[in-house]
Amino acid sequence: MRILHFVTGGFSGATQVAVDLCMAAKNTPGMEVMLVLRRKRNTDAQRVQALRDQGLTVQVVSNWLHAMTVWELRKLIRAWKPDVVFAHGFSDHIWGRQAAAAEGVPRIFHVEHNAYERYTPRRLKQALALSPWTTAHIGVSEGVRTRLIELGFPADKCMAIPNGIDLRKFPETLLPADWSSREPAILMASRFARQKDHASLVQALQVLRNQGLTPKLYLAGGGSKRLRHKVESLVAKLGLQEQVIFLGNVSDLPQRLAAVQIFVLSTHWEGMPLALVEGMAAACACITSNVLGAKEALVHDVDGLVVPHEDVQELAAALQFLLQNPSRAEQLGLAARAKAFHAYGREHMWTQYQALLAATT
Repeated sequence: MRILHFVTGGFSGATQVAVDLCMAAKNTPGMEVMLVLRRKRNTDAQRVQALRDQGLTVQVVSNWLHAMTVWELRKLIRAWKPDVVFAHGFSDHIWGRQAAAAEGVPRIFHVEHNAYERYTPRRLKQALALSPWTTAHIGVSEGVRTRLIELGFPADKCMAIPNGIDLRKFPETLLPADWSSREPAILMASRFARQKDHASLVQALQVLRNQGLTPKLYLAGGGSKRLRHKVESLVAKLGLQEQVIFLGNVSDLPQRLAAVQIFVLSTHWEGMPLALVEGMAAACACITSNVLGAKEALVHDVDGLVVPHEDVQELAAALQFLLQNPSRAEQLGLAARAKAFHAYGREHMWTQYQALLAATT
């Protein structure tokens, strides 16, 4: 079986999921795989080469015009003749499915990675028009699947397959011997983007300071320089420079997660937040916003805390509770880790994709 994955070359969460699925297929007997990236301004040639060095076939198509993207992808499909095409993310799933349908690919899958995408009426019409040629519309969480149905995608073709992470990066030996060995600090690992709500987290830190609590806040991730500057300006305005540390992109995130007590994903919308799952796998006490795509990952007060969207006071209260109740924070962290290992492993994700392929043969 020849499987082609088409996704943005921006190395977002969607790109990582596509890479993980490619690697899993490459290591599965009877399968060949190709990854096709749509070139973006931040497509890193070194990262592309690193994938090739791992034995993955990677092609890059242009992003100059959508028609050119589709034409270049059609040529690759015509030459390689895949049996299956997975088109990931907005708006790449439109161009990927257009190319695959035009070349008569037998099975075409649309993978939606966010609960809220910028569908204009025209883009939505284009996306829905491809449904007759689409075998299934896959949401990366139940929230995303629900959103697809709300947008008008056929319910009988919509399904959910949660994203997964490489759990091998989070062995038991990574965790400190006891909770008190972890710094009573907060970490948010997330790129600076419109969908992320760094501002509410920084403002919650100010509320904590007014209550006599001054934990460190580590912000890991790259993204928009303009949006990062806005957060830096807010930190300076609130006088929190001694507490907030901007880490940028880090290569040792599992180690950093295991070194702190609390992970926060403050966000406006999500698909299936891999960063949150990584915080769970590292046994952090986790907090997330009550928004589609994120709230499904945690059960409030069972394996984490879910706070109202953009509610600074409630976020501050949740942080205060975890900081002042270390035994309960530890319990929530251990429950989160157990859930991550049970439901959100990369192998678990691949098993579900394999079952889908077998069912649609």
